[in-house]
Amino acid sequence: MRSIPRLLAALACLALAWPAAAAPARTRNVVLIVSDGLRWQEIFTGADPLLLDDARAGGSWTSAAQLRRRYWAPDPAERRRLLFPFLWGTLAARGQLYGNQLAGSRVRVTNEALVSYPGYNEMLTGRADPRIAGNDFGPNPNVTVFEWLNAMPQFHGRVEVFGTWSVLADVFNAGRSRLPLRVGATLVERSDRSARGRLLTGLYDDSTRLYGSNPFDSFVHVALRDHLATHRPRVLFVGYGDTDLWAHMGRYDLVLETAHRFDAYVAELWQQLERLPEYRGRTTLILTADHGRGSGPVDWREHGTAQPGSESIWLAVMGPDTAPLGERRDVPELTQSQIAATIAAFLGQDFRSAMSSAAAPVRAVLGPPPAAAAP
Repeated sequence: MRSIPRLLAALACLALAWPAAAAPARTRNVVLIVSDGLRWQEIFTGADPLLLDDARAGGSWTSAAQLRRRYWAPDPAERRRLLFPFLWGTLAARGQLYGNQLAGSRVRVTNEALVSYPGYNEMLTGRADPRIAGNDFGPNPNVTVFEWLNAMPQFHGRVEVFGTWSVLADVFNAGRSRLPLRVGATLVERSDRSARGRLLTGLYDDSTRLYGSNPFDSFVHVALRDHLATHRPRVLFVGYGDTDLWAHMGRYDLVLETAHRFDAYVAELWQQLERLPEYRGRTTLILTADHGRGSGPVDWREHGTAQPGSESIWLAVMGPDTAPLGERRDVPELTQSQIAATIAAFLGQDFRSAMSSAAAPVRAVLGPPPAAAAP
């Protein structure tokens, strides 16, 4: 384990000499945002009518009439826009979305566990690791693309991680990577003695949490936006967890509410970045989930090998180097493992040259579509 820092330094030096995998011309910053366990079904078809109308299946405390007023329309395209107005109003017009199995597009998890840690490891290291079979694995022996980039002079100190889930400290291997991790109980900056800092600390301390030390998504959103007022990371991970939390609790009304808020958080973050010259027109946004989950009146609450469909996720990308092709239909299958190399490629780096077992990047999002062949 002591040889890892030396290895990273060597890889970083070599990376400066390697040709980039894709080398997009304009992307300077990449933001990866994950909504834990958010199903592709909601992304592409909106509120599930089975779970919306049956309180027993959906477990909702909100009346079906109220939910239908907020999230229901007969047309799935209209329904998904009600739930995700930014995703379908802005990102779909300016970027690309993958994973609608009803339209011949699929994004698949390749790890066999189909739970969070193995999923985060896969998306961040470029491959599934059969050793990581559960969420209690401990510090990650694999180097994430975030740690790898942080070892390079041009990115060092400008790679950051925010998230609700405390286990992300193991996923990113806090002790080895030395990345600044604001996750779980460390999300709140207790050294901030300003009035706003003391307020956020007090709210965190006094809030009843449903799962360990993990704060709700609202805390991540506030902490992140405050942080960006004074810091300018070039590579940023944001992990929201409420969509998975409320699904496990069997509350479909709150799954819809937190999914809708996730969309609003992404919209606000994007607007904030677009107001800053360091980010405006130079930032690529990547959205995804760490795993899918089951379907039907019971299995929608859980994910794993016992819930078919847990291997299916979604992917959305928007940025200056991604052609605005919208929802992709009838395209080759993508895998979660391709995300790591895609992040690096947007920044002009070839992750696979360092990590040969990592999957290839998603070429379709890395540049303009190929010119049509002459007749």
